[in-house]
Amino acid sequence: MRAKMRLMGFRGAAVKPLNEEAAAELGAELLGEAIVFGVGGLCLYLEYARQAGQARKRDEEQTATLRDLREQLERLQQELE
Repeated sequence: MRAKMRLMGFRGAAVKPLNEEAAAELGAELLGEAIVFGVGGLCLYLEYARQAGQARKRDEEQTATLRDLREQLERLQQELE
């Protein structure tokens, strides 16, 4: 309950102790919310990592294509000379 009050912005407010049932219910609710936020954060991180990997792969392919084109251009210039 103290953690919940701190999250709501109440500092130093006296909180009377909860009974066992209410405390268990509140703890289960907080644990459930923490799990949901954790899974959501993990999904966001994995999606970011996937997008970054795709961008890196695309850049590498473009670099390889550019390198091949330059080599072909140099070879053609040498043939013309």
